[in-house]
Amino acid sequence: MPSDDEDLAAVLEQGGLSPYQAAAFVALLDLGAASARTIAQASGVPDPRIYDVLRDLEAAGYVETYEQDRLHARVSDLDRITDDLSARAERFAWASDAVEERYERPHTGLGEARIVGRFETVFDHARGAIEGATDRVQASLTPEEFTDLEPALAAAIDRGVDVRLSLHGDEDSLPAAETLEAACTEARYRPLPSPFVVLVDRSELCFVPHTDSINEYGVIVDDRTHAYVFHWFFALCLWDVWEVHYSGRPTEPPITYAGLRECLRDLEPAIESGGTLFVTVEGRRTDTGEDCSIVGRVVDCTYTTQSTHAGADPTIAAYAGQATLIVATDDGEVRVGGWGAIVEEVEATRITVEAIE
Repeated sequence: MPSDDEDLAAVLEQGGLSPYQAAAFVALLDLGAASARTIAQASGVPDPRIYDVLRDLEAAGYVETYEQDRLHARVSDLDRITDDLSARAERFAWASDAVEERYERPHTGLGEARIVGRFETVFDHARGAIEGATDRVQASLTPEEFTDLEPALAAAIDRGVDVRLSLHGDEDSLPAAETLEAACTEARYRPLPSPFVVLVDRSELCFVPHTDSINEYGVIVDDRTHAYVFHWFFALCLWDVWEVHYSGRPTEPPITYAGLRECLRDLEPAIESGGTLFVTVEGRRTDTGEDCSIVGRVVDCTYTTQSTHAGADPTIAAYAGQATLIVATDDGEVRVGGWGAIVEEVEATRITVEAIE
């Protein structure tokens, strides 16, 4: 804080006074009331200038002048002056906060990818994205990060959102099953250092490298194409190969899937053995982008690798290419694809297996 005349005068100059005005006003604060000549001597303002300086201070409301043999001056309205200075200080404080906020605000980069410098910025964005989720959340979290996001995740579960958690960190700190039951559909444990990843509704991505990384940055993406790449990173590296820590998925119909490829992997044995499967598909028309809902019977499935179900279950990577369900409806057969479907009539966002006969 300013403690001497020069420092106080310098601050007053920043508040809008000229150097002579600031010096004269500081001197007058010490003098209380004095003649113009005395003020000039105490402040170092040249005698020829002191009269103009005092009249300018009077016009600004800092002092009032009066005649007493010669021109005198005294401080005018101290409360108004201090209120004005306080208001200026508040504006400077606001400007300081605004500078910091704008600096930390995600900066637009190539496409829809934004780079930020603080983990907290990415984390807060992830929380907001989860709070607005309507379909699916995929997240890679430490137990501590899960605790901070638990209310938002639990609210998403209440809205019917499919929530998948890949947990990493201290195994002894993993949440209990009863805690996870209210906050996720399924959770797996990965005993390796992992990045912070949150994917929401196939379009929003929040990413920060793991704590052992030499790189300190975060990425926020609002773009389906970028999110699709990270979806496969999540599926192949953070999810599919790790043991289930908790699952709240039903084993009997109705069973709901947020991804066609996971659905296809589960249903393929029943389809190949001649079972009859009835499904409801929520999604969008690939030609118009309009939301749609179809109900019917699965008559066939196809995917690029066509690996057999004999022996061990295939990994989700076996379905990474084109994957399609053919559903017979009252209006004819409809080809249903997964995330990024192009050649099918419908891109599925949610598939509910209503019955298997």
